[in-house]
Amino acid sequence: MIVLITGASGFLGRAVAAELVAAGHEVRALQRTPSGVAGVTDVRGSVTDADLIARAVEGADGVVHLAAKVSLAGEAAEFQAVNVDGTRTLVDAAEAAGVTRFVQVSSPSVAHSGSALAGVGAERADPESARGMYARTKAESELLALARDSASMRVVAVRPHLVWGPGDTQLIARIVDRARRGRLPLLSGGTALIDTTYVENAASGIVAALHRADHAHGNAYVITNGEPRPVADLLAGICRAAGARPPRVSIPAAVGRAAGGLIERVWAVRPGADEPPMTRFLAEQLSTAHWFDQRQTRSDLDWRPTVSLDEGLRRLAAHPA
Repeated sequence: MIVLITGASGFLGRAVAAELVAAGHEVRALQRTPSGVAGVTDVRGSVTDADLIARAVEGADGVVHLAAKVSLAGEAAEFQAVNVDGTRTLVDAAEAAGVTRFVQVSSPSVAHSGSALAGVGAERADPESARGMYARTKAESELLALARDSASMRVVAVRPHLVWGPGDTQLIARIVDRARRGRLPLLSGGTALIDTTYVENAASGIVAALHRADHAHGNAYVITNGEPRPVADLLAGICRAAGARPPRVSIPAAVGRAAGGLIERVWAVRPGADEPPMTRFLAEQLSTAHWFDQRQTRSDLDWRPTVSLDEGLRRLAAHPA
């Protein structure tokens, strides 16, 4: 197939683009900076540029949409423009160009209202109860994309959960940096059970959704390693792999949430140069269970993760910091 992927300069996007090339597809990548993936034709620009998108999608058979504004803070208008309006523009262009398969890459946060998610499937995205502008706009964009599912353009939504691996400058780098500075507390002992996704598994699951769109269209699927572990164990494994001391200080979850709410209010007035150290959403993520039943995902997408959590940690340890 000819496949257009958006957001291929990001950590997960590069892995998906490489997976598409390895599967034998002709790949175009639309993003602001070069993807750096061998065998990919780059189209430089933004998903907010309707004319550019129309040209990029012309002649394509499939679309994988990863581009998004991902942040714990920021202007609401920017989240709306990129995550919602950008998705609408891309879906419109894909329909007009005769694209037959469309994969919307979403997030489990679209169905997380702050309480535990233990062994559930991909519950319906809910912009009203989702926490934070990222989750709310991703929920809206997922619903928007799935509403366009039809016999002529099969739409599948996939929600990779907490993607990580060597070379990750977001999740892994921030965990390690904060651990080294002694600013990575556990919330309520870090006992909450959560699942994550090694980057190669997330990429292969997304490509599987593209290949299985005829069977899986109209649905949303959470993709994880299927190996839930306590937050404290996961953070300790990541820190040890990077040569950092695991977190030992624990504070009550209620204190973390209150601090996150206060920091959000301060950040709205005087934003810092990086992500806020804590938000209510982050505190909820670190103190409530969120792991998912993978049986439907694996059956419908005919997919299995190939890199275990422990193998991923070994690869992380072998990768230069």
